[in-house]
Amino acid sequence: MTTGVRIFEKETLIPASPGHRNLIEHFKSAFEFKDAAAFPVRFAISRLDDFHYQCELGVLEGIDTYAERPKFSLFDFVKRKINRSDDFNTVFIVPTGIGSEVGGHAGDSTPAARVIAEACDRLILHPNVVNASDLNEMPENALYIEGSTIARLLMGTVGLQPVRSNRVLVIIDEHEIEVFSNDTVNAISAARATYGLDCPAVVKLDPPLKMTAKFTKSGRAAGVVGGLERIREVLKDFAGTYDAVAIASVIEASEKYHEAYFHSDGKMTNPWGGVEAMLTHSMSLLEGIPTAHSPMLENYTVANFDLGIVDPRLAAEAVSLTFLQCMLKGLQRSPRIVTDTSAMREHGVFTAADVSCLIMPDKCIGLPTLAALEQGIPVIAVRENSNLMENDLNALPWAPGQLNIVENYWEAVGVMTALKAGIKPASLRRPLASTTVKVHKSTEVEIEELDVQKQVGLKD
Repeated sequence: MTTGVRIFEKETLIPASPGHRNLIEHFKSAFEFKDAAAFPVRFAISRLDDFHYQCELGVLEGIDTYAERPKFSLFDFVKRKINRSDDFNTVFIVPTGIGSEVGGHAGDSTPAARVIAEACDRLILHPNVVNASDLNEMPENALYIEGSTIARLLMGTVGLQPVRSNRVLVIIDEHEIEVFSNDTVNAISAARATYGLDCPAVVKLDPPLKMTAKFTKSGRAAGVVGGLERIREVLKDFAGTYDAVAIASVIEASEKYHEAYFHSDGKMTNPWGGVEAMLTHSMSLLEGIPTAHSPMLENYTVANFDLGIVDPRLAAEAVSLTFLQCMLKGLQRSPRIVTDTSAMREHGVFTAADVSCLIMPDKCIGLPTLAALEQGIPVIAVRENSNLMENDLNALPWAPGQLNIVENYWEAVGVMTALKAGIKPASLRRPLASTTVKVHKSTEVEIEELDVQKQVGLKD
């Protein structure tokens, strides 16, 4: 069995691009030059100024022992040639692990997602938006797909094909406490019995994955993942039997994190989400399949914590034993990831050309933001969804009217509806700006005089 595959987070300072232009190419060149041996799987800017970008990069180390090194890059970009207007389709993201006031806990951005979904034809979202342990109330018109796939959709390098249902392979840790493994299997059985989940197999990993939660200097949740090659072996053994993969494993974290998190009144960043995102980003990138993760309880001490009455945003986690149903329900309907360029042109495949706008928390700059900037996709940034990032979105070179910073998700829905109606959002506000009149002096007289001179032979 091969070893040595590890996912971890790197923090690095990159010199600023003049005028913050051509940022995707700027970062692609910078990271490929700095460390050609590591494969980037997750990217964010935690702080920018006129001189530098403070970047946090999730990378795969030892990729060559996992499989043949992918021929694509996370930073590959294909500019869309058209913008289809038959439907109005919205991408809704709440980046994982940044302490978002809305959506930073257990699916607590679901109400916003459901309201936004009412005002658009398709809503593309990722697990962090609606995953709430035993609950997943994602809208019927949602496409549920992991975050790096949303980034690649906006970057123009993948398409999404909606499906009726998926066969979901479930991989779980061989837990040293059997009752926790049994609870997980029972949760899967409940999904099969109640909403008809097609689960071809439940596979126990022995030895288990090694996942450890950590925080970066900016306060973002991240971590380290080891043993990815064992998942690869399972996927090879069960090839052809599944369409999506659910992974349930222990995430090692200090017991003080558990009590501090649930007693923080929602002020502490969820410690587990960041390392989960690092794993699922890697799997979706390398395998091209929908992937989601849920944690397993570490031990009886954690299981028996008396949490008392917790903040409502944390309650879904506080009452769950397995945290599993949300991802099983989401993966059951996750769209197929299409990477073949000819297949991306097929009818019914959703691409960057179909994206009408992006809704996200204010101050967030990752690949979805940069892709929207380059693709000309309108962005709605929500101030009320405060978070750890320290970026001024106004510093980026947006086209006029492309960036709309709003106070809350109510206002975001209003701006989105205006865009859908073809109305400039600012026209709904008062005072209404004066109409601009600019005088353009024509040079036609000068040209006519020159023609006359030529005709009489005064000039060559």
